[in-house]
Amino acid sequence: MSATSSSTATRDVNWGQFALVGLGTIVAAVLANAIVYFIGGALIAYDPQFLPLASVGAVIIFTVFPAIIAAVIYAILLRFTLNPARIFTIIAVIALIISLIPDLTYIPTVPGVTTAQTAMLLLMHFVAAAVIVGILTRSRA
Repeated sequence: MSATSSSTATRDVNWGQFALVGLGTIVAAVLANAIVYFIGGALIAYDPQFLPLASVGAVIIFTVFPAIIAAVIYAILLRFTLNPARIFTIIAVIALIISLIPDLTYIPTVPGVTTAQTAMLLLMHFVAAAVIVGILTRSRA
């Protein structure tokens, strides 16, 4: 057996490159959801009382923070696991399912919400997840 045990996950990660990938992931997720927001706004009327869709700023904020957390989690997995992409994908699916719970339970009770607006929120969750998982797990950092 070599000096590096197979149970210890060590790999050469270019952390500078990963930082760029992480930043790019965050920007891409925000842009994707902003595009969905504007296309959705052209198709349905957003009620200004419904704060999650009252402005694109809310969409940006609700996308930036989960994307940052996702990039940090993926960095940790890169450092400490042998199969970060697979583990991250599993974590991301679980997080996506959990993130849908308030949209399906609480959001329908919020003033100003419509079924179409709820559907837009759900779509944005899936868009962000697809962009984040797609970019991070394909990165060669």
